[in-house]
Amino acid sequence: MREYSLPALYEVPADGNLTDLIRRNASLHPEVAVIARRTGDGPWQDVTAAEFLAEVRAAAKGLIAAGVRPGDRVGLMSRTRYEWTLMDFAIWSAGGVTVPVYETSSPEQVQWILGDSGAVACVVETPAHGATVSAVRDRLPDLREVWVLDAGAVTALRTAGADVTDEQLQEQTTAASADDPATIVYTSGTTGRPKGCVLTHRNFFAECGNVVARLSPLFRTGESSLLLFLPLAHVLGRLAQVASVLAPIKLAHAPDVKNLTDDLASMRPTLLLGVPRVFEKVYNSARAKARYDGKGKIFDRAAETAIAYSRALGTPAGPSLGLRLRHRLFDKLVFGKLRAVLGGRATHAVSGGAPLGERLGHFYRGIGFTVLEGYGLTETCGATTFNPYDRTKVGTVGQPLPGSTVRVADDGEVLLYGEHVFTGYWNNPEATAEAVTDGWFHTGDLGTLDEDGYLTITGRKKEIIITAGGKNVAPAVIEDRIRAHALIAECMVVGDGRPFVAALVTLDEEFLGRWAAEHGKTGTTVAGLRDDPDLLAEVQQAIDDGNAAVSKAESVRKFRVLTAQFTEESGHLTPSLKLKRGAVTKDFAGEIEALYAK
Repeated sequence: MREYSLPALYEVPADGNLTDLIRRNASLHPEVAVIARRTGDGPWQDVTAAEFLAEVRAAAKGLIAAGVRPGDRVGLMSRTRYEWTLMDFAIWSAGGVTVPVYETSSPEQVQWILGDSGAVACVVETPAHGATVSAVRDRLPDLREVWVLDAGAVTALRTAGADVTDEQLQEQTTAASADDPATIVYTSGTTGRPKGCVLTHRNFFAECGNVVARLSPLFRTGESSLLLFLPLAHVLGRLAQVASVLAPIKLAHAPDVKNLTDDLASMRPTLLLGVPRVFEKVYNSARAKARYDGKGKIFDRAAETAIAYSRALGTPAGPSLGLRLRHRLFDKLVFGKLRAVLGGRATHAVSGGAPLGERLGHFYRGIGFTVLEGYGLTETCGATTFNPYDRTKVGTVGQPLPGSTVRVADDGEVLLYGEHVFTGYWNNPEATAEAVTDGWFHTGDLGTLDEDGYLTITGRKKEIIITAGGKNVAPAVIEDRIRAHALIAECMVVGDGRPFVAALVTLDEEFLGRWAAEHGKTGTTVAGLRDDPDLLAEVQQAIDDGNAAVSKAESVRKFRVLTAQFTEESGHLTPSLKLKRGAVTKDFAGEIEALYAK
């Protein structure tokens, strides 16, 4: 057994709740822009700390007028936009508990989350979301009110709350203490019904306060800004929201990732929060464009230089003179243009949700845009480990959150302890007792700790594949490497009880079209190209790259390209884009059997 801990850098307030942050900001920084909001296609508009507090208070009064009382649960179903943050703090200011719902959720999922939490009201973004709630409303006896943002919900709440006094608002705003629930976040769940993780105001204070303190140069009030495009229904997006308010720095929202490049160019944030797939897309798009323009060799040389430069930064001697000169040349030719795609001002990003991969991590650090990898779960209120800005170890998910402890048990399972760890699952004491022992949360993830306390995640206990030969295989390692290839959308390793390891692969339709054009192929669909020898050779390269990360017994011997896609809508991915292995195994049983047919 090995464990590592760091002392806390932030002291959680003895009492009070997260609404203290917006009142403090309005008092200390009334004219500082804490939000950048966009209406339609117009320019970004600054919202000062004083203005944000006033808007939150007005919406909270409307909730109180509608009967929301301290401890009541209120659903919030919307894309990432200004009103999400506004209503989150308004619900807290009314003494309520926010229950996020993914805006892509089905009626059945909505019914489960709102019903299990006992939500008395729900704020949704669009009339279509309202129709989804209406479809199950007869099964939600506690639900009294539904407001639609696109139908003027904020204005309606402001009007409804006009007669609520400041004294009434103050009474409900201060009703919650640090140890009361702030939110119930339902885990997307790769199996079974989602479980509601109860996260308290203390959990958020401990999490966000220590993140901001450890990464203080990235959270400079009046200077730093963050463009948030991850779903706020996911705990990682929520961490970014609360951390931005706690710092405070300017927070902007990007509701549609299709417009992300334009939003980055116009907002020009200093900090980004993303998942590996976003950074893979940026790299692959840049490489594909360079190859299309006849500059593929230049890009590849630049990429190798960036990776070598980053690796050299971790050595006592540092980069050699020749490497520094090549790096300076490619900074003018390639790296500066890539940083411009990311807005031009950002020097760092925080990444979570899945491994970025050592090669890509070094590439980004080498171009002057360091991606700080972290690791966390809904149960840990977001990041439980992350790489510090000044002591990054590429390929790891960093050190423990200050004030917490990471332990690796004898069987390799990662255990966590600290004020950021959740209090339990809503209405589910059995699941809570199974997950938490003497305050230690059992993650179900496997990992290793080095001598400096940097954690590396190696897989999931429940996802371990045992081949017919008795070899234990952690699929995440090889899957992440294969998925890093531009052509690969998703990859799922199979082989439990089988003679060898194999893989199901889906293709990225955007890059498939580019690949087909570059190689003179007439077809551009997966079905049309599935058996093309050149395509299969390209996929084999991705498989070979993945195999290089594991032993021969763990390597993928055969693969199958699927014509379908793994998506949330198809039931094969969770809202946080994790594979539902059971669903994939069931729905593609024939394809799996074909891999092992003699």
